[in-house]
Amino acid sequence: MRKMYLSAPLPFVGQKRMFAREFIKVLEQFNDKTVFVDLFGGSGLLSHITKCQRPDATVVYNDFDGYRERLQAIPQTNILLADFRRLAAGVPKDKPIRGAVRERILERIAMAEREWGYVDYITVSSALMFSMKYATSLEAMRKETLYNNIRKTDYPPCPDYLDGLTITSCDYKELYEKYKDVPGVVFFVDPPYLSTEVGTYKMYWRLSDYLDVLNVLRDKPFVYFTSNKSSIIELCEWLGENKTLGNPFKNCGKVEFNAHMNYSAKYTDIMLYKKQDEKPFNKAA
Repeated sequence: MRKMYLSAPLPFVGQKRMFAREFIKVLEQFNDKTVFVDLFGGSGLLSHITKCQRPDATVVYNDFDGYRERLQAIPQTNILLADFRRLAAGVPKDKPIRGAVRERILERIAMAEREWGYVDYITVSSALMFSMKYATSLEAMRKETLYNNIRKTDYPPCPDYLDGLTITSCDYKELYEKYKDVPGVVFFVDPPYLSTEVGTYKMYWRLSDYLDVLNVLRDKPFVYFTSNKSSIIELCEWLGENKTLGNPFKNCGKVEFNAHMNYSAKYTDIMLYKKQDEKPFNKAA
């Protein structure tokens, strides 16, 4: 019998493992539906669970972030982790890795990239970095403090994790357009965090991007994920109560000023302005 995962087999920021059991209950509300499209597939956990629960249905997984490649690289990743354990044997758990040990670990990663042509930097980051920080290249990892968070066991192979899924890799809007008129379709909508550079999603996600996603919810069955950090529900409730406002900043002038709090923290101050509407010039006055 096929194993059903309730958490993704490899680290991924934003995977919905805490929702897994409740998500299974929600799927029961769509027993009459036959096509499920995971627009922001991420780790594939929602798609995997859906296919396990509904083997009769078509489940489309949008692997925009290359999770398949990471799964295929598990044997090589385990080799790296074994070498990390050996190299960092004298470093206490959760403590910084410094000096010669740090350099040997970084060189081992560089050698792996030269030899294999690929390194799963997300999984490597979870072993060598703290606080949900992820590097996507050796250059980025060199800038970070490394820690001994190396797991003691290998990642088990999971060759059937994505079995049965229809897998694609494209912009979510393109995928939505392809399936929006398909009978019996349900969309899973789990967009990236608002206004953040997400290491496991390859774009900067602005407010306008986040609001654009709401278009796919219109008149379609869906399962949507968000958080209180985005305030998106509160915003939509406010817009629903103020339908006639329009855009108060339309035709405004804008001035921007780039400011720095310190060497790594910066922001942009914005000033918007609009002159009062002028009355038409009356020559007879």
